[in-house]
Amino acid sequence: MLTLAFSTILISLVACSATKTQESTGQYVDDSVLTVKAKSAIFNEPTLKSAEINVETFKGEVQLSGFVSSIEQTKKAVEVIKGITGVKAVKNDMRVKGSNNPLYK
Repeated sequence: MLTLAFSTILISLVACSATKTQESTGQYVDDSVLTVKAKSAIFNEPTLKSAEINVETFKGEVQLSGFVSSIEQTKKAVEVIKGITGVKAVKNDMRVKGSNNPLYK
């Protein structure tokens, strides 16, 4: 009976542990909180159109995607997110609307 209980606990702990491609339960909760903070920060920044910027977080790295009107807005969004406690890195995948520059397609 003790072996069964120990095995159940061990399997539960392994199932909640993180791998390179999967978050632990705690990391998932932490990332959810960071995502909410990032979305709020973008929403509260008057120079950004929050409806057009998507936010995803994985293991403390925030990924920004979507469309903005200028390169300055991409820089501002990244700056705002970097200022959030707990953010380890910011990945900028935002695109500038109407830009003919191949770097922004």
